[in-house]
This record gives sequence, structure tokens and C-alpha cells, in this order.
Amino acid sequence: MSLRAAIILFPGINRERDMAIAVRAVTGIEPHIVWHRESTLPATDVVIIPGGFSFGDYLRCGAIAARSPVMADVAAKAKSGMPVLGICNGFQILTEVGLLPGALMRNSGLKFMCKDVHMRVERGDTRFTSHYTRGQVIRVPIANGDGNYFADAETIARLEGEGRVPFRYCDSDGNVTPAANPNGSLNNIAGILNEAGNVLGMMPHPEDLIDPLLGGTDGRPLFESLLEAAA
Repeated sequence: MSLRAAIILFPGINRERDMAIAVRAVTGIEPHIVWHRESTLPATDVVIIPGGFSFGDYLRCGAIAARSPVMADVAAKAKSGMPVLGICNGFQILTEVGLLPGALMRNSGLKFMCKDVHMRVERGDTRFTSHYTRGQVIRVPIANGDGNYFADAETIARLEGEGRVPFRYCDSDGNVTPAANPNGSLNNIAGILNEAGNVLGMMPHPEDLIDPLLGGTDGRPLFESLLEAAA
């Protein structure tokens, strides 16, 4: 199996190397780092938008990056069915470009949060989660100041009703509680899918836990799921 990945690099993004290490460790293939000024993507099987602070998070997080030239091709690839993964700032960019609904707001505590949290896997049957099991509790790091997912009541009801919330913040026992919610996201939402299921945005950083030497492997199954889906 092989997985060609294109990682989009904007000014201020700082997680592209972490993401490249994760992709290379799981797939054995060096990913393409694509500068945001490019108008077309190279031949690829998945597009990844990593975390950081694109354009310094001016205006709104991801608002300027969403208007970069490469994003037109990213949107076209997403609409054609190609998997697109946005992590942290990447999630914010995907909402700004309209590939995912809702918005990421300031954390409810108005503080930057950098720590490990727990997530419950709500679905094990997507191209991003097939190597997890439903109900599995995983540990992942977060590092964000604007990770508070918000959408109107109708959108939240649609996301929940269509099973488009694959990850939810929880405690170490899998209980979904306000105390386990690090940023105030509605319904403890940690990630969402688009209607077709090929675009995932999430705030936590699975790329930081893909090897025991990094402190754990709870993030590795996400990349293994993508690898299997591309086979």
C-alpha cells in the first residue's frame, strides 16, 4: 500500500514537519510540502493542512489562508472526493473556506491551552477512523487558543443526526462531561466531517503521537486508516 500526501504550507504554519514525520513513519513515503502560492497540487492521494498560526491569525484564524491560491485546488479535490485532513489551524482554514460548517472561536477560558486531552471515537467506519473502534478512548495533545467549535443549532443537529462527529472530548474513562471539554466546544466536539465524509477537521494533534518515543501511538491509527483507504 502507498499514500501520497500533499501538506500545505502557509506563512506562520509550524506543524508541517511534525505532519511530514507522521506521514513518512506510517507510509514510508516522503510527502510533498506545497507552498500556499501554488495554484495546483501535485499528484496526491490526500491533502493535509497542518496546525500553526497561518498569517499570524490576523483577522480571524484561517481567514487569510483560506484565500490563498492553492485553496481553490484543495476545494476542487475535496469536492471530487479526495480525503482532506485539517488539524488545528487546518480545521480553522477548512471552516473559513467553506469545506466544513461552523467556526472556531476563542477558548471559553480565554487562554491558550497546551496539554494532553482525551477523545472518544464516535465512529470507527470512516476513512479516517477505520483503525480505531467505536467508543475507544484515545489520548492526544492540543495546542490552541481558538479551539471552541461553534455552529447554529440547526447545523449541530444535522452534524449529530448524520453521524458527522467522529471525535468528542471526554475524560479518561470515556465520559463526556463539561470538565473534560478543554475549550468549550459545543457538545464536546473535537472534530467534524463534511457531508460526503471525505473532509475531516479536528483540533487535537494526532501527528504528535505516532511513535512510542514521542510518548504514545494513539494518533497513529488515523494515518493507518488513511493509508488503508487509499489502497
